[in-house]
Amino acid sequence: MSKQVKQLDRVIIRFAGDSGDGMQLTGDRFTQESAAFGNDLVTLPNFPAEIRAPQGTIPGVSSFQVHFADHDILTPGDAPDVLVAMNPAALKANIGDLPKGATVIVDTHDFTTRNLAKAGYESNPLEELDAESGGDQGPLAGFSVHPVDLTGMTVEAVKEFGLSRKDAARAKNMFALGLLSWLYGRPIEPTQAFLSRRFARVADIRDANLAALSAGWNFGETTETFVVQYEVKPAPMAAGTYRNITGNLALAYGLVAAGVQSDLPVFLGSYPITPASDILHELSKHKAFGVTTFQAEDEIAGIGSAIGAAYGGALGVTTTSGPGVALKSEAIGLAVMTELPLVVVDVQRGGPSTGLPTKTEQADLLQAMFGRNGEAPVPIVAPQSPGDCFDAALEAARIAVTYRTPVMLLSDGYLANGSEPWHVPEVADLPRIEADFATAPAEGETFEPYARDEETLARPWAPPGTKGLEHRIGGLEKADRTGNISYDPANHEKMVRLRQAKVDGIAASLPPLAVDDPGREDGEGARVLVLGWGSTYGPIGAAVRRVRRAGGKVAQVHLRHLNPFPNDLGEILKSYDKVLVPEMNLGQLALLVRGRYLVDAVGYNQVNGMPIKAAELAEAITALVEGTEKEDVQ
Repeated sequence: MSKQVKQLDRVIIRFAGDSGDGMQLTGDRFTQESAAFGNDLVTLPNFPAEIRAPQGTIPGVSSFQVHFADHDILTPGDAPDVLVAMNPAALKANIGDLPKGATVIVDTHDFTTRNLAKAGYESNPLEELDAESGGDQGPLAGFSVHPVDLTGMTVEAVKEFGLSRKDAARAKNMFALGLLSWLYGRPIEPTQAFLSRRFARVADIRDANLAALSAGWNFGETTETFVVQYEVKPAPMAAGTYRNITGNLALAYGLVAAGVQSDLPVFLGSYPITPASDILHELSKHKAFGVTTFQAEDEIAGIGSAIGAAYGGALGVTTTSGPGVALKSEAIGLAVMTELPLVVVDVQRGGPSTGLPTKTEQADLLQAMFGRNGEAPVPIVAPQSPGDCFDAALEAARIAVTYRTPVMLLSDGYLANGSEPWHVPEVADLPRIEADFATAPAEGETFEPYARDEETLARPWAPPGTKGLEHRIGGLEKADRTGNISYDPANHEKMVRLRQAKVDGIAASLPPLAVDDPGREDGEGARVLVLGWGSTYGPIGAAVRRVRRAGGKVAQVHLRHLNPFPNDLGEILKSYDKVLVPEMNLGQLALLVRGRYLVDAVGYNQVNGMPIKAAELAEAITALVEGTEKEDVQ
């Protein structure tokens, strides 16, 4: 049967089902297929915090959204064009996010009276599509709905392998993947190779999944249910080697690269916590690069071991999320006092307390800035995209080693689990990080562990065991230069100010901020600036594009360094009439900017556990731009 092929420039697909339906795997495989095809893409996994929430209920719904395009994109998309719903709960939980006219593919198998009741449906919404009203009533009115017995066809397709009906039905996610791969022209060969590797030791499971994948593809090819096939061409990209990468994986690779570029062994002391655990899992695979991983019994032991490793001459790292940072706060203060290089990775999640373990948030900025007793300044670095986590890890290590200080690296759940194509850098292009260990003093001289480098104010890094470098270390205040314990008031004030000056001095090593304001050089620049940090980069960039396409003038600046701020930030902020600060918190960066620069920053704040939507942010930017223009008229 001949089918029409329609060209699209982008598509947003969301796979949704019970937490045991394999939606994360399905979305990941579709993503890998799209990456192999050459599309630009951004993903948004979304899953329950419970290992297995009650089956068939809305709290147990797991989803994976992928936005792929033939051009550069910045976000996983605000609203799906296509929803694949594997049960009533998945349909109920996600249908509200779809625009009218969107395509909905529903597995009809689980639309039983019991499952409909679990999802909160009083009647079967699929049956209303066949009502005398013509299907223009009910919750699915206005959508292009395709009811398909995915489970039933999967069981039939794999019956030759002798699996139980329950085990056979588990392959329905591969049937759905095959169907969607056909519908959007995705190559299934990478998934076939993946399944062959993953289930190499269980031939019946391997063959059943491969058969289900092929059956889904063939169903799309032969059925009259789908008469149009869609094509999204590859996106133009700079020459080089690319791979699809998540933020946690990129961050782990960045830490490995930091060890190589500094000639230091990397030691990770960590306690598993969502959503940071994948960094521990990945780094444990890289012993060949001098990486040692230690899964500690708790958060405090994790950072304690990392500080000990830093004292011994390694690049000490600890990974955690917000609740773990709270437990590590005293030890971070110890690293401030001892002035040892340490990278503290905080993959932020919804809080406070246990909060929302699998949802994203940016609410740890003030904790990173001030969450310790005493004056304990710590540099703060934040990546802007999954791939940028690699560069942010390198930068955090550079600062930690060069300035002899703990550094906070603020990633978040969206970056950690989301993915995008990453241009693999050339090793020769990576920056060198010089450890510059202390050397034994000349004969007749005494080693001074708290003498300072004139440029960086860093103290010497003196690993134990080197003759002539013996010194005291610990949490009690140290005397300037000698490092002896000191309770002298004047010395304490001097040391507090030196530690602060050292962190402030990092700003001198930072490049000028990039101001995205097309008319600025010609005197025709915007009057409204959008200032962001961390994972808001994508939504801000997409929103700014929308505003500009509509004729509005708006500038954008994004911060990687949050402490210290870049030296030119104040001048930039004061050159605009209005400053909008979008954040996934209640206004933490806006508070810091107001306090530091006396700029009346306007907050755009969201704390719902999800990334900011570009369309809604664009409306807020437009309102601020138009309001600024009206002030002139008045």
